[in-house]
Amino acid sequence: MDTYIPNERLESLTILKKYKVLLGALKEKTTKEERKKFSKAFALAVDAHKDMRRKSGEPYIYHPIAVAEIVAKEINLGTTSMIAALLHDVVEDTDYTIDDIKDMFGEEVANIVYGLTKIEDIVMDDSQSVQAENFKKILLYTVGDVRVILIKLADRLHNMRTLSSMPAEKQLKIASETQFFFVPIAHRLGLYTIKSQLEDLAMKYHDPIMYENIYRQLKSSEAIRKTLIEDFAAPIKEKLKLAGINAEMTSREKSIYSIYQKMIRKKIDFENIYDIFAIRFVFDAPPEQEKDICWRIHTIITGLYKTNAERERNYLTNPKANGYQSLHLTAMSHAGKWIEVQIRSKRMDEISEKGFAAHFKYKEENKTPIEYENRVEDWLTKIREMLKSEETNALEFLNEVKMNLQLKEVVIFTPKGDRRLLPYGATVLDFAYHLHTNIGNQCIGAKVNYNIVSLDYVLKSGDQVEIITSKKQFPKPEWVNYVKTSHAKENIKDSIRIKQKKLVGKGQEVLKGIFEQLNIEYNQHNVGRIQADTKISSVAEFWSHIAEGVITAERIEKIFKNKKYSDYKLFRRKISTEIKEKSIDLLIDEQLEKKPEVFLIDETSDNIRHVVASCCNPLPGEPVVGFQISNDVIEVHMTRCPKAIEQMSKFGNRIIKAKWNKDQDIAFLSGLKFTGFDRKGVIKEIIDVVTNQLDLNIRSLDMSTKGNIFTGKMMLYIKNVKALNELIENLSKIDQMEKIERIAPEIN
Repeated sequence: MDTYIPNERLESLTILKKYKVLLGALKEKTTKEERKKFSKAFALAVDAHKDMRRKSGEPYIYHPIAVAEIVAKEINLGTTSMIAALLHDVVEDTDYTIDDIKDMFGEEVANIVYGLTKIEDIVMDDSQSVQAENFKKILLYTVGDVRVILIKLADRLHNMRTLSSMPAEKQLKIASETQFFFVPIAHRLGLYTIKSQLEDLAMKYHDPIMYENIYRQLKSSEAIRKTLIEDFAAPIKEKLKLAGINAEMTSREKSIYSIYQKMIRKKIDFENIYDIFAIRFVFDAPPEQEKDICWRIHTIITGLYKTNAERERNYLTNPKANGYQSLHLTAMSHAGKWIEVQIRSKRMDEISEKGFAAHFKYKEENKTPIEYENRVEDWLTKIREMLKSEETNALEFLNEVKMNLQLKEVVIFTPKGDRRLLPYGATVLDFAYHLHTNIGNQCIGAKVNYNIVSLDYVLKSGDQVEIITSKKQFPKPEWVNYVKTSHAKENIKDSIRIKQKKLVGKGQEVLKGIFEQLNIEYNQHNVGRIQADTKISSVAEFWSHIAEGVITAERIEKIFKNKKYSDYKLFRRKISTEIKEKSIDLLIDEQLEKKPEVFLIDETSDNIRHVVASCCNPLPGEPVVGFQISNDVIEVHMTRCPKAIEQMSKFGNRIIKAKWNKDQDIAFLSGLKFTGFDRKGVIKEIIDVVTNQLDLNIRSLDMSTKGNIFTGKMMLYIKNVKALNELIENLSKIDQMEKIERIAPEIN
């Protein structure tokens, strides 16, 4: 990246130019008073950030201006949102307070800005996460005003676009948060364009080599795709004109990240992905005519080209959970290539690109079809339900939100034929709570398609379900594991908590009796010993277990007879833990002090123990990140590993800058799986490549043949990813070898 050289005169002109661009982005119906308020907000933001610069060296004010522009142009929000975007960092970074913002711009703007302000300087233990607390706060204010999360998405998008100026560990932390949390949010809100950009930008830092490879291949094949599209679309355009249908044809490329995901999922190369691009026909029409015109265009295309019935998707009558509507088909071009075609109205197209904001616009203009259900509001209702629970910590809350961001759904029918939508993976018990809390609490099973099934039976689309109840039934703690929806989980927990709270008094009386029998003094210290041993964090749950005899007098007696509960031992254990925590921090600091940019990973590190993560099995030479998983262990992951991305998104403070020590001479266990057409001598050729050509040590080799297809699995010791790639390249040259893929090593 080029070094930025400050120039105050040029920067002032740039700020003025950006101000004019934002003024031009204000909606046509904006009043004079609103424009005046916007100008006031711009002046305040410029003044508040006047002495601040970004890591790149640019004036900090460029960032809130860019966020405001994304809010206006890419999300399609109005003046209030643009003002909040300009001011979103003012309270966090300057001496201005929320009350100041409220006095100058009103309560609406102040509430949005407060929702966007980070929680800082919280004392956290190892089970907590500042990132999760911040996400919880953002969503707390989102349920009152969805503009909070929309502006936060704009803020994150600009941060990702300018991430190259940040240190490597910050890049991984921010990219991981983006992939784990903000991408699913953008998806749920229907912001397809922003979601795709965030995915691509996150991949750029998690897997830069693959990102660059796909980018180059897209660029090099661009001219061929353009010709293919023109030849395919020409006869369709002619037929549309004759039919009097005025539809604009555009094309869009699949995002780099989605291409990469398909390559991984299907285990195919870039050249074998046929839907790298799609053609889109968009027309303008009143809502009541949209479906009819879509099907007319569909008829024209199917009259010209053969289509794949299995690839046809009707999202007109069955919109996705974020409101996406379109008609999809896949047609075979005269060049022998499959081409995906999307047919939709202008209204549908805006909703597919700008999601919730576009829904809001069409709702205001009364152009939304009657059958459209605002599923975003349903999702926000679920978030409200999750926020009601005082005992759910931020990490649990974040996991619940992640689960409810899924768009996949199943259609379930009641005995009377009423249609209900539930998340994919929902169970009979989820459905019972979906119908009513009391039905859920008293559910003992169900009849699915007239067959009796258990509470944890996973429902499929089209199932007809009759819930069976009993007045003697009551929720049990294990039920939480039977359900997928947060609505059901919270109702189960609430019912159990209410019951447990009623038993607190009884539990205290029972424990006093047990202590009297055992000649133990009843005080908080001794009660705390039982809680520590049973590891029950909830006070109400603890006392209910005492009251119901789950924690028996015999167990309590054993606890107090155990020598580990002497005060001296407890003191010693606490001190040793503190020393261990300090030692690893000091060792890491010492190593980073010697070589600040990196924590070297090798097999000779005696002081700091590290383990190679089994989920991704990184080899020397691959981009890696260290992650402190305990007081004395660092786990090494690939930077693109989904598990590492999730952990970094929650615990950014535990990321350790890391790379392999080039001087090490250690062989790592790795594995390959290969497939090809069977012939005489193929095993000999494979072994020859591995042992004679590349001098590698094979641990195991399994081969099997079915028909004329052979499959093989090989475990071998290899020094680095360069050697592994060389092996894959040489094996792929073997005649009739069709596919080679890397697999995780088998650990005995």
